[in-house]
Amino acid sequence: MPRARPEIYKQTAADPQEQGSGCLSGFTIVPLAVILISVLLASFAWKTNPSTVDLPPATSTGISPIFRIEIHYWADSITSWASASQLDPNLVATIMQIESCGDPRARSSAGALGLFQVMPFHFYAIDDPYNPNTNAARGLAYLAKSLETGGGNARLAMAGYNGGIGLIGRAEWTWPAQTKRYVQYGAPIYEDARNGLASSAALNEWYEKYGVSLCHQASQRLGLP
Repeated sequence: MPRARPEIYKQTAADPQEQGSGCLSGFTIVPLAVILISVLLASFAWKTNPSTVDLPPATSTGISPIFRIEIHYWADSITSWASASQLDPNLVATIMQIESCGDPRARSSAGALGLFQVMPFHFYAIDDPYNPNTNAARGLAYLAKSLETGGGNARLAMAGYNGGIGLIGRAEWTWPAQTKRYVQYGAPIYEDARNGLASSAALNEWYEKYGVSLCHQASQRLGLP
């Protein structure tokens, strides 16, 4: 949860993707029919296989499959927000995972708000702190500033995001216990995501110790099974 006021952040909207189209000659109709029947049969078998993983691979969402389903709910938005902020989508997903587990109405005892648990003084008077786009704009502006201050070191950026950018220049033994715990889980989760792992022991441990109720609340809010 960021502590200091960010620079003014300019939001950019992602352009919608254009869909292509094409024409087929009469010579392709018969073999195409055979191919289509094969595809339909394969699709039916895939849907009826109970062991099929529901989450899409990282290549189609922009974020690693290690993240929980509540985070994948926001995958397209995370990719867009990360692009606008010039941040790695997996870093953005890591922050959201730990901060709110994808609950847009999350609120901490310290008063941090929304998906990225942004403190109230980061918002402008006209802002709706719970609006996902606004919350992301304010939170990720601070994360980007933390990453720059930390010389591109994601671990230091996470420490600055949680405890304030002023922590980045201090010895780690002086960091608050909460910040030490934050990077203890956040840094390896991010590394697992970057390295293309299919699962993360660090994320699983964080979930068991700190994320069960948080993610359950997020799942209910998002209407997920």
